[in-house]
Amino acid sequence: MKTLIAALSLALLTACGAPSLEQPKLSDKDLNLEEYFVGRSVAYGQFQDVLGRIQRRFKVEITGTWDGEVLVLDERFTYSDGSKETRIWTLAKTGPDTWSGTADGVQGVAVGQENGDTFNWRYTIDLPKADGSGTIRVSFDDWMWLLEDGRLLNRAYMRQSGIHVGEATIFFEKK
Repeated sequence: MKTLIAALSLALLTACGAPSLEQPKLSDKDLNLEEYFVGRSVAYGQFQDVLGRIQRRFKVEITGTWDGEVLVLDERFTYSDGSKETRIWTLAKTGPDTWSGTADGVQGVAVGQENGDTFNWRYTIDLPKADGSGTIRVSFDDWMWLLEDGRLLNRAYMRQSGIHVGEATIFFEKK
């Protein structure tokens, strides 16, 4: 019972603390996805559950191409248990600072918005379970911040059926 109360309390606290595109910028940099993700980059990350327990770590090799209208991100995941996954995103620039995108497993269309050094990306996706027994449907409220020297920090808040279930923290570097 104490664990349930702690989990619910933590879920309420984290729901109130999400970032916003209206927050003051911490740099004068602009994150432009079509510039940042062209070429090769690598990312390292981990998933943690609502209680803060690390559930899974991973590395992602990313190759991005931009044709002036469409950004394709070929993501090759390698998880700490040795399993592998490929996800290919097709993103379209829908306005000066807005994006839409699709990938296998994504339900409907992902939508995103840039603002200065920040990008917010929202989507629902069916992710493979770690034990290989099927998929789990998770909604992502994904936040990226451009840092120094070609680095990008990503924090994704994850929900299942509207309930906060965990977060992913990812660190990108240009190669």
